[in-house]
This record gives sequence, structure tokens and C-alpha cells, in this order.
Amino acid sequence: MPLTNTTRQYGGLTKTFHWLTALLILTALPLGLIAENAPYADGEQLARKAMLFSLHKTVGIAAFFTAILRILWALTQTRPGLLNADNRLEAFGAHLVHWLLYGAMLMVPLTGWIHHAATTGFAPILWPLGQDLPLVPKSETLAHLTANLHFAFIIVLGLSILAHVGGAMKHFVIDRDQTLQRMLPGRNTAPDPMPETHSRAPFVTALVIWVVALTAGVVTGLGTDKPATTAQLEAVPSDWQVQEGTLSLSVVQFGSEVTGSFGNWTAAISFDETATDGRHGDVAVTVAIDSLTLGSVTDQALGADFFDVAAHPTANFAADLMAAEQGYVAKGTLTLKGMTVPVTLPFALTIKGDTATMQGQTTLNRLDFGIGTNMPDESSLGFPVEIEVTLTAMRG
Repeated sequence: MPLTNTTRQYGGLTKTFHWLTALLILTALPLGLIAENAPYADGEQLARKAMLFSLHKTVGIAAFFTAILRILWALTQTRPGLLNADNRLEAFGAHLVHWLLYGAMLMVPLTGWIHHAATTGFAPILWPLGQDLPLVPKSETLAHLTANLHFAFIIVLGLSILAHVGGAMKHFVIDRDQTLQRMLPGRNTAPDPMPETHSRAPFVTALVIWVVALTAGVVTGLGTDKPATTAQLEAVPSDWQVQEGTLSLSVVQFGSEVTGSFGNWTAAISFDETATDGRHGDVAVTVAIDSLTLGSVTDQALGADFFDVAAHPTANFAADLMAAEQGYVAKGTLTLKGMTVPVTLPFALTIKGDTATMQGQTTLNRLDFGIGTNMPDESSLGFPVEIEVTLTAMRG
């Protein structure tokens, strides 16, 4: 069997690309569906769900690169003509489905890959080349958008596969011609194809369908941003008014670091450069838990097994600001998910005139607050949670 195509036969390499692509796509699709619906009530179930998603992503990327090679090879080859080119409607449908499949083979895994790169945490791609993509930022908005585009393009892919398989079965069962056999291994007895008048109509129609799918994905994607915070925090009186700041956290999940932040918090700060008995002042911080963004695991983190935002919408940190050997330390208690635990937060502070900049870090143990008790070991979720605070405040 020759490797290259002829006007009446597909070559061995074209057949290999065809069936390899089919195998990868028909593996990735059910893996994604099973992973999406898999439960995650405990650590074992979550680990299984993550592995299913990792396999889905890895197979999808393999399908993407296989599709690129297949398309590049097809550009160098003669395309065997249709055996039923005299049936214009069927010929139009065959060419339309092929254009849709070529687009789907690229766009479905690409949007999934961008979604993965735009978010953090949960189910890494099983390869050594990293989890990020050049020019793709970590962005909740981009992640939502590409997730919806991925779903819209999967619909096009699924319908195209059904049409493609249905057409092949019609040729085999009803027409009894050699259309299907031409793509099977070995030689076949296909006759010379009939003369065919090529038209741009299938390509243009495929473009229209892709534009519709793209529009649907964009419209639904832009409408799925994280809802506004429900725990409304009132302004608090403070000797130092926070102008800007971040309250971030990071934890290791399945061997990969997941980072996030709380977008809504207040701080009542009393601080004097001159210490009294080593004490410079105090701070009271209130955090709206539902303002958390934590990549692809945000919804899970807010659930009852973790932060349980429905029952515990806020966290509170109250501490004295003390001098330390290097810099300062906030020494007090953190009340989170109904549990109060002593916490020490070392921080560096620079004051210029009436402007203060602060940066501090500490490490918490999630189990101290009853977070993720359904994951009692670190194989799926690490115990340490790194907390980092940065802020700029004005006196008065």
C-alpha cells in the first residue's frame, strides 16, 4: 500500500492520520464527559476526578498536534474524488462536514488548552512541558470565555462526527460503494471517481457555522463572570486608610501550586512609629470569604467541605502590632469557619511621610480550621496554606 494518495485511493499515511485522530477524539470526548460528572465528595473521589481530567486534557493536546500534522500532510496530497459526485446535495454535505471536522480538530483542543492555561490548579496536563501558554494570562474572564467556546465547538464536533459516520454507513449499507473501504487498511476495488465540479459553497457554509458557534460561545462566556460578593462589608474607621492591597493565598494540589486571592476585605489599623512596651498598635481585618477566586477550584473551595461560605461568610483577624528583631509582627487570632486559632504574621513596613507600604507572609494549616477534612492527607491537597498580604495605606 503506497504512503501517498492518488486520485482514486488514500495513501497509508493519510489513513494512519485519519484513524489516529479518530481514536484520540473518541477517547478525549468520553473522558471529558465522565470527568465532568464524576463526584468529588472525598479525597479519593477528587483524585479520581482530577486524573480523568488530566487524561482528557493530555489526550486532547495529542489530538491537537496530530490534527496539525494531518492537515499539513493533506495540503501536500491529492484528494481522491467522491464516488457519488453526481449527487450534488450529498457532495455538498460531504465537503461541508470535512471542513467542519478540520476546524473542530483544531479549535476544540485549542480552546481547552487556553482555558487550562488561563486558570490555576486542578488536573495538570500529563507532560513535562509546563502548564502555561505564551501570551495567555491567568484570567478568570478568559477562563470562562474559553470554557464556553470549548463547549460550543464540542457541539459542532459532535454533530460533525455523527454526520460523518452516518454518511460512511450510508455508503456502506445502502449505496454499497467503496467509499468507506477506501479509508480502511489495505487495498480496495474502488473505481475511478466521477468528474466533480468544485465549489466554495461548503467552505463558506462551514465558516458561517463556525461564526455562529463562536458568537454563541462568546455571548455565553462573557455572561458567566463570578457573581458579585454577597457579604457586603461596611467601611471601618481607621487611623490608616488602605488605598490598595492584595490578600492572596496558595496551596499545593496534586503536586501543583494553586494561587488565589480575596477581593473584598477591610482593615482597621492603628499604628504609631513609637512603640509602647514594644507595641505599635493593633489591626482588625474582616474578609468576605465569597470574594475568593482560586482558579478552577473556586466553587469547590467555597463549598461545605472547605470554607463553607454559606454558614461562615466572613473571617476575622485581630492582632497587636509588635516590634520584632527584623521588622514587625502582627500577633493575634484568626477566626475562620467558626474556629479561632492563634496566628503570627511577620511583616515589613516602610513609612514615608503619611504613606505606609506593608508586605507580610505567614503559613496556616488548613486542618486547624476544619478545611478539607475529607482530605486528611497531602496526596491530593497540602496542609500548609501560604498567606501573603500587601497594602499601601495613608495616615488619617
